Amino acid sequence: MPTCMNATNSNYNAEIDQVTEPEWSELLPRFDDASVYQSWSYGAVCWGERQLSHLVLKREGTVVAMAQIRIVRLPVLGKGIAYVRWGPLWQLHGEPLDEEVLRQVTSALKAEYVERRRLLLRIVPNVYTGDAASEAWQNSANSIGFRSDPGVHVYRTMRLDLSQSLDDLRKGLHQRWRNYLKNAEKSNYVIIEGANVVLYDQFLVLYREMMARKQFDTTVDVEEFRRLQEALPDHLKMRIFVCQQEGHVLNALVISAAGDGAIYLLAATGDQGLKGRGAHLLQWRAIQWLKERGCRWYDVGGINPDKNPGVYQFKTGLGGQEVQQAGGYQLSGDWVNTLLVSCGERLRSLLRASKLRPSRVQMPSVS
Repeated sequence: MPTCMNATNSNYNAEIDQVTEPEWSELLPRFDDASVYQSWSYGAVCWGERQLSHLVLKREGTVVAMAQIRIVRLPVLGKGIAYVRWGPLWQLHGEPLDEEVLRQVTSALKAEYVERRRLLLRIVPNVYTGDAASEAWQNSANSIGFRSDPGVHVYRTMRLDLSQSLDDLRKGLHQRWRNYLKNAEKSNYVIIEGANVVLYDQFLVLYREMMARKQFDTTVDVEEFRRLQEALPDHLKMRIFVCQQEGHVLNALVISAAGDGAIYLLAATGDQGLKGRGAHLLQWRAIQWLKERGCRWYDVGGINPDKNPGVYQFKTGLGGQEVQQAGGYQLSGDWVNTLLVSCGERLRSLLRASKLRPSRVQMPSVS
């Protein structure tokens, strides 16, 4: 049920489940820390509308922070988790960081989902260690009582600083990467880009070829991302880049841009593209497009040098800086709920290990 509550400061007011989907989508780009993971469409497609809750924080009537929350309850018992992925959003575009806004929105999350609904609150903020926002988040988390969540897989990636000129970005490419790009530019490749699902379907063809060739396990649901693309409003749709040669589709790249950053989400090389360098050309075109859009950061989408050294080498060649997110935090006001959630998650892990799927206990992933 929609609610409204006063925050700890009388100038702030938190509204729970009063915003509409169009309003949410309109507000999202106002925040530099926005991402596709906080879009209403992502929540609806990947988790389901019935699991979603939305908090909007206003200061003297103006929206200054917001968070999309996934609610997952244990069957019958009503216990469960309130999970915020890459949120809350509190870094308004063009405004200095305001720690008081962060403290107010995290306090509002605690009041609604921990104290009123008696849920275990888990947050994975869109914050990277070393950034000014990381220190602000740590101060806020400590003051409110959050503790580190050891179960969260810390996201490692490389970020490319797009505030540089295109000339400097090109000079920053590793020498071999830059040579491959030069060779690709001399080839008769054609790049087609846009946001329609026809281009995404071309990516799917290449992705299936790649999966058949490499035969590795993945948790990525590319069909789900197709549904997401259809559901996203036009200004938030993913951008798809496809490389063709003589009518053959060779490579494809899918990125998402929101706030002041962009994420490399998906990529695929088909069988006919293995000997070429179309993937390098697509990445460079994506960087140009992001510069045109005014993005500050390009997140290359996660790295694992041990398990995937080839992809790591490719992404390293872009010349970005290796960073990692600050990790996850959790807060609970009900030890019984925390114990039940822990038991449910342990059971799910055991079932996964034995290659069985839980039929009723469904707990959220923290990845």
